Amino acid sequence: MSEINTNQSFVADGSQQNKNYLLPLTAMTTLFFLWGFITVLNDVLIPRLKGVFDLTYTEAMLVQFCFFGAYFIVSLPAGMLVKKMGYKNGVLTGLVVASIGCMLFYPAVVVHEYWLFLGALFVLAAGITVLQVSANPYVVALGPEKTASSRLNLAQALNSLGTTVGPYVGGILFFGTAGTLAANAATAESVKVPYLMLAAALLTIAVVFAFFKLPVIAEHTEEQDCKAKGHSLAEAPHLMMGVVGIFCYVGAEVSIGSFLVNYFGEAHIAGLEEHAAASLIAYYWGGAMVGRFIGSAALQKIAPSKALFFNAMMVIVLLLVTIFTEGDVALYSVLAIGLFNSIMFPTIFSVAIEGLGSLTSKGSGWLCLAIVGGALVPLVQGVVADTVNIQQSFFVPVICYAFIAWYGLNVVRLADSWKKRIN
Repeated sequence: MSEINTNQSFVADGSQQNKNYLLPLTAMTTLFFLWGFITVLNDVLIPRLKGVFDLTYTEAMLVQFCFFGAYFIVSLPAGMLVKKMGYKNGVLTGLVVASIGCMLFYPAVVVHEYWLFLGALFVLAAGITVLQVSANPYVVALGPEKTASSRLNLAQALNSLGTTVGPYVGGILFFGTAGTLAANAATAESVKVPYLMLAAALLTIAVVFAFFKLPVIAEHTEEQDCKAKGHSLAEAPHLMMGVVGIFCYVGAEVSIGSFLVNYFGEAHIAGLEEHAAASLIAYYWGGAMVGRFIGSAALQKIAPSKALFFNAMMVIVLLLVTIFTEGDVALYSVLAIGLFNSIMFPTIFSVAIEGLGSLTSKGSGWLCLAIVGGALVPLVQGVVADTVNIQQSFFVPVICYAFIAWYGLNVVRLADSWKKRIN
């Protein structure tokens, strides 16, 4: 914790220290990019493992269940860890654990057992969870509260850059070119090298971060905060409903992305081969990247709650088009969802932890716990796809976005009730 003693100039609020936030914010964006890249590889990994192990849709969605299930198990301990060790040590811990998870893909390929892949994904996701719990509230705190949503949207735009290039790179690495598909169809060998490369990248970044002296956020410590003392997170309705909002958003976003390759393979949609369909996922996540850059600027003038409501309603419309049409219209409508997904996670996150003070780390843990929606919602959609069909299964995320729209309409009122309680 040497950074606490050497960076006291960063602690006080005011414009003097804001100009010193450029380096730590820049450093944090590398993390957002990397975990976006790693997370979206699941969308390409799912059809790869589905083919290798001859899985049903429900069985294939266990990839997302194990990955995002780690958020449910690890988030609260991670929140306590970050509160005790600080944001920097939380980042270092997350990087090391995530690198171990990547390295576990090697024995999983050698043994060729599906459950070992799931175990490796769980460890990898545990590390990403600690990174999320550390990085999201830290970026929110590095500047004025009124521009927190804008700042986190900018950081998440770099996350979306990772999710944009991830499917393209993953499609090449996991499936190869059209000429090599037959040779790789029955094995998971193509998974091994990419994850070893990711392990090396994570460890390298950990070494670099170990030498950074990051600013300490005094307002997030018990000693510097009096208002939040004696209160619990359950008393903050904007946080508790934000937890549900994050659950719905991540669940819906991940679920849609997880089904795109198979959805585009449907004869009445596009009839694409896996490698061609995988390349199209980049447009889904690329839309989110573009939207977050736009949102970062727009949210400096537009209320986050209004932007959240509008985007959720637009996604509902696009999903209904996806369900009731076919061909190019159905294809482009589902890809366009990424553009309106863009601002949802960072906006929900920033408004949900507003005014929590010393409870911010714990609140971040609760919000990251809700990322378990990425484990459960795809599983539910997988059951619906197996029972009815893949196109009708998109009614599942429609329900999720309906709640997000409600949250956008009510979050200001919920946050005001918390502020009245602690003042």
